[in-house]
Amino acid sequence: MAQAGGTTLADSVRERLGAALAATDAELARRYPGEPPTRQPVHTVYVPADVYTAATVRSWGDQALAALDAHAPDAAALAAVLGLPDALAAEVHDRMRAKLRREPVEDLRIDFEDGYGHRPDADEDAAALAAAHAVAATSADGTAPPYVGIRLKSMEAAVRDRGIRTLDLFLTALLDHGGLPGGLTLTLPKVSFPAQVAAMAELCAQFEQAAGLPEGRIGFEIQIETPQAVIGPGGTATVPLLIDAARGRATALHYGTYDYSAACGVGAAHQSLDHPAADHAKAVMQVAAAGTGVRLSDGSTNVLPIGPARQVHAAWRLHYGLVRRSLARAYYQGWDMHPGHLPTRYAAVYAFHREGLPAAAARLAAYVARTAGDVMDEPATARALSDQLLRGLDCGAVDAAEVAAATGLDRAALDDLAGRRTASRPAAARADGR
Repeated sequence: MAQAGGTTLADSVRERLGAALAATDAELARRYPGEPPTRQPVHTVYVPADVYTAATVRSWGDQALAALDAHAPDAAALAAVLGLPDALAAEVHDRMRAKLRREPVEDLRIDFEDGYGHRPDADEDAAALAAAHAVAATSADGTAPPYVGIRLKSMEAAVRDRGIRTLDLFLTALLDHGGLPGGLTLTLPKVSFPAQVAAMAELCAQFEQAAGLPEGRIGFEIQIETPQAVIGPGGTATVPLLIDAARGRATALHYGTYDYSAACGVGAAHQSLDHPAADHAKAVMQVAAAGTGVRLSDGSTNVLPIGPARQVHAAWRLHYGLVRRSLARAYYQGWDMHPGHLPTRYAAVYAFHREGLPAAAARLAAYVARTAGDVMDEPATARALSDQLLRGLDCGAVDAAEVAAATGLDRAALDDLAGRRTASRPAAARADGR
């Protein structure tokens, strides 16, 4: 009989169980490393390669400011258009304007796929080199967005060779003009089978080896825009297989609104981010990516805020509502296809974070102080609260001083509570050019 306060099991039992689960522990750590420490952009702007120049980002910001001046020149007008409380609209409007002047685009994708189409090889070669030169120039002078890269053509047979050549030209030219930007981001579209992702991973590895880059320096996003990328021929979920096939290089999953909807037979009039078919695909993506460090992005709306004021306001209300819906469903990023979408992108993101700041800060402060409140939070919820505040800080919706005043926590403390890994920062996110 065990003595009072003693144990019954021999140490060998614990040791045998530890040995038996060692491989599982390692596999869990490899597959589910948690949220990366890098900033996630709130959107991705897609620009066709033939119209992209070093002035594109500033031009988008200027056009967005002009649209704001024309259709919501002050906080009261913004409140009327979007149905915001006056005090919140005042905070959001000021921050929007500052953002559009300072950093109108957080993530830019130069498009060589659907937005560019099929061109003579000489034309695409020239466009790839011009894009690299413009990216290099803006990276050197500090006007590049935090994240920038290309969407190449897919790994489907008809366009595979062209996509590979464009990527090679683009990356080689960047290396020749100062190195790869720290926020380099590549997008692989039209994925249907894991083998296509594996081929992209091999292509990145071969380029690194040939160019003398560190292993893992180049990562890429996977676009989910075919039904086969969600449910495979055998009836199993394909998304986890796609992430695994990337061999640690997958940085994000991006939902493709219109290709996916059309492939599911959804009529053009009903293709939208909030269609049930879209919600199903994005729910599968969300579960598959949870804990892997692979981030999520929603798609776009093709309703453009152009024309007379009533038409612009209607498009803004639609876009604002869709972005807020995505944010509530933990899709913190989406696509923007027109400069007129930038005001409502930032209005939605800023309103979301500013509305949530008081409650999130109070709950987190209570958790840290272990004081009683209306809600007794678990560590997992504390991680989510910290992540919410960090996202607000990253995009400029909230300030470090007001977060610190409300929580008593600085950025480092929030990072710790959010569980953002720092020691194993992925190579694809490094800031060095080589």
